[in-house]
Amino acid sequence: MGRCNVNSVDLGDGSSCNSGVFVEKCKYLEESKCVGICINTCKLPTQTFFKDYMGVPLLMEPNFSDYSCQFKFGVHPPLAEDDAILKEPCLEICPNATRRRELAINSDQCPKAS
Repeated sequence: MGRCNVNSVDLGDGSSCNSGVFVEKCKYLEESKCVGICINTCKLPTQTFFKDYMGVPLLMEPNFSDYSCQFKFGVHPPLAEDDAILKEPCLEICPNATRRRELAINSDQCPKAS
């Protein structure tokens, strides 16, 4: 994942808790350079795993500009239609987006990212 540190996050009840993990530069995102891969093979499955198998709500907030990621344990993720991360466009450097441009396929979003 990369270098990380524990931090405080605001919980739904208005309190805060040291239940956050901030990943300074996610190696997975940095290497894949792909919003769709991040969302579909990391963010959504990890959030689901922690909720369904560990009983802990988790919100993951990847930052596609600097490749950091904020994990917020104890915070419920928004509904898919309200999650701004799922509406992020492809990165200019994404290999899949580059290939779609070469093939003249007009799409700003990675497949299955919404």
